[in-house]
Amino acid sequence: MPRDERPRSTIEAVTASLAPGVMRVAFATVDSPVGLLIVAATPRGLVRVAFPEEGTDHVLQELAEAVSPRILEDPKALDRARREMDEYFEGHRRRFTTRVDWTLAPRGFSRRVLEETARIPYGSVSTYGDVAKRARSPRAARAAGNALHDNPVPIVVPCHRVVPVGGGIGQYGGNEWRKEFLLRLEGALG
Repeated sequence: MPRDERPRSTIEAVTASLAPGVMRVAFATVDSPVGLLIVAATPRGLVRVAFPEEGTDHVLQELAEAVSPRILEDPKALDRARREMDEYFEGHRRRFTTRVDWTLAPRGFSRRVLEETARIPYGSVSTYGDVAKRARSPRAARAAGNALHDNPVPIVVPCHRVVPVGGGIGQYGGNEWRKEFLLRLEGALG
């Protein structure tokens, strides 16, 4: 299709992505024992960590619609986050220092759940009920689970550290085998 016959929305998206002041989103991949992760960041911090089955195209579309149309593959911009992930999976890092950009996190109770989950120490676990209580809704354990399922930055915001009160590891948006792997890596499972 000739350049001037492109759909107007495409022209507008390209123009918007080049406009001054439009936030830039950098993305790269991290090869890990739980699969090839997609990581994305804005100038405010890490905005997305995605598992392989989410699909690169889907994740980039989500970022374009919810964060910015200006998305660039830029591994160098994610050096720190990628290095911290590598150190974590090698067993040398217990805490991420990379800032989190909460743009994709829901507001209200769900956001408080994620913020409380980010405080659970390496090697420890907490229950859905405990997290809900710390998020100021003590009877909302099930809602806490739903909020954790929608965590835009898993691993860094360690939703894998939240387990059911009755035992077991519970469900995990990134598949239960990943949750078990992460908990074993951290020494939280025998």
